[in-house]
Amino acid sequence: MGEGAVRRAMVLACALLTAGPLAADSNQPPSPYAYKQLEDPRQEARAKALMGELRCLVCQGQSIADSDAELAGDMRSLVRERIKAGESPDQIRAWLIERYGSWVSYAPVFGPETLFLYAAPLLLLLVGGLLAARRLKRSR
Repeated sequence: MGEGAVRRAMVLACALLTAGPLAADSNQPPSPYAYKQLEDPRQEARAKALMGELRCLVCQGQSIADSDAELAGDMRSLVRERIKAGESPDQIRAWLIERYGSWVSYAPVFGPETLFLYAAPLLLLLVGGLLAARRLKRSR
């Protein structure tokens, strides 16, 4: 195989590797309320407040209100539909936590799986205090 053929093969391989993610985009239309606000401004305000407290499971660092991920759009639509149906934000949050786990909420509820999350700062402070006290006692 000549040098030109190797280059063409490398260029083709690079093109195929970089084109792969383009096929990952969905052909489905967005959910009804993914980008459409509710007609009632009070309901929309409650929905937006709740969407700001829920984590995008795809992006993980953004709320579903800020994310452009398709799953975040579905979750925004779901929140708006349930708010429109009369559910409270707490009921919707509880349902989402039951469905996706406590990771979906920026303020996880206290429970067995989040015990370490809440106890870790106190434990680290206690261990640090004990180590400092022991060090001070030795230096005297």
